[in-house]
Amino acid sequence: MRVNLTVTTKTKSKHLSTFFVVAIWLALATGLVLSARTWADDTSKVIDIGSKRELFVDRLIVDELNGTSLKLHTPQLMPPVSPPRPHGHYATVLKTADKFQFYYRGDTKPGNHWKQGWEQYHDGEVTLYAESKDAIRWSLPKVGIYDDHPTFPRGNVVLMNEFLVNHNFTPFIDTKPGVPDAERYKGLGGLAYQPHKEHLEVRTRRGPGGLKAFVSPDGIHWKKLSEEPVIPEAWGKYFDSQNYAFWSESEQNYVCYFRRFINGYRGIARTTSKDFITWTPFVEMKANLPNEHLYTPCTQPYYRAPHIYIALPTRFMANRGSATDILLMSTRGGDRFDREFTQSFIRPGIGDKGWANRANYAAIGIHQTSATEMSLFLTGGRRYSLRIDGFVSVNSPLTSGEFTTRLLKFTGTQLEINYSTSAAGKILVELQDEDGKPIPGFKLNDCVPIYGDHIARLVEWNGGADLGKLSGKPIRLRFEMSDADLYSLRFQDNVLEVR
Repeated sequence: MRVNLTVTTKTKSKHLSTFFVVAIWLALATGLVLSARTWADDTSKVIDIGSKRELFVDRLIVDELNGTSLKLHTPQLMPPVSPPRPHGHYATVLKTADKFQFYYRGDTKPGNHWKQGWEQYHDGEVTLYAESKDAIRWSLPKVGIYDDHPTFPRGNVVLMNEFLVNHNFTPFIDTKPGVPDAERYKGLGGLAYQPHKEHLEVRTRRGPGGLKAFVSPDGIHWKKLSEEPVIPEAWGKYFDSQNYAFWSESEQNYVCYFRRFINGYRGIARTTSKDFITWTPFVEMKANLPNEHLYTPCTQPYYRAPHIYIALPTRFMANRGSATDILLMSTRGGDRFDREFTQSFIRPGIGDKGWANRANYAAIGIHQTSATEMSLFLTGGRRYSLRIDGFVSVNSPLTSGEFTTRLLKFTGTQLEINYSTSAAGKILVELQDEDGKPIPGFKLNDCVPIYGDHIARLVEWNGGADLGKLSGKPIRLRFEMSDADLYSLRFQDNVLEVR
């Protein structure tokens, strides 16, 4: 990294002060950007990826980039979806085998504001529900759980009269093996009281804050799993964000990422649980750059590679009218997010609307909505599309470049890639042994040239695509690329035909 810094100061001490501030900032920022690279310090260590799909949102499998680079891709704004248009900031989109389910906040008093009275404001909040077959055209079903309310004549309220919970109720589909049918859906919601008179008086009447747990067989009919908060209010400072939990197959735990103040700035903490009731002491995630607020964790397993958690937090600019944009981070567990990219992932957009106070919050939910695209959802009924696996690519210009992985061990007989080239571009793949020597039959000049644009394409050499004899052995992948993007790769067992 090279930094050009020009500082005009009146005194030597001021110059030194500025120097140290910049030095500290760079050290912290570089530490965050390089967080995944710490996994690659020992390049002789073999990474067992089995048959898991690997993306390039971090550098776990990346060794050398020669003439290539990691490229962050920008989601494309699509036409607005039909209702719902969330009143609240914290929305969740779930996907079942036959439908999408949308949860969002409403209020029994349209236009209500906490400045009109904190208790009555939260008393009026409800959780609303919508359904869709395609995540674009939504219906508001009459679920018949509560008496009709004039503000919600379609009767799509699924949770009401749960003080503080409805402010940010965030459900998920529990994929833990053996979970009872009655608890197929779970969710958390709640706030913590602030340390001033009004809140303390309310707490005396209403009981402690914190995150309360709910369960449901269908995502519509909810009941408390526990009367007491399962995550105490002291952990959150104030939980006024979207605090999402999920079952992690890779960690064999429930994991929850929640909002917390860290050194005076909005940040993210994490806790885990075996039973969704008893949670481990939280850890504060290493995520914020200096003087940076991250308002919502928005951390979730990526549906095609659930061992990788994708985070779409809100960056909050308090001194710019509370403007917000969306970042891209990732983690595989532990106390650190990888921030390979510190720039915005989704900007506020053209016009004043996106620059309003807290106008940009990503919903929980990254879902496939066509054969080639996945969708992200933001407040205000906005939908963004992105190529499947298309957060980040290894990118090469037309002049050609190379990308080499670390030593890998895999399971399977085929190498599948998600890639795109220009009409003039191409990709060649070579397999190398642990000493970096090309493996006979799988050299660069043995590879059938790859060009085109496929979500799933097998790599083929003159001898075919079968890699069975190399399964379980340490290898490196070397890609020679020209005007191309590589989005993901995985090894598998005879699933695809060579294309």
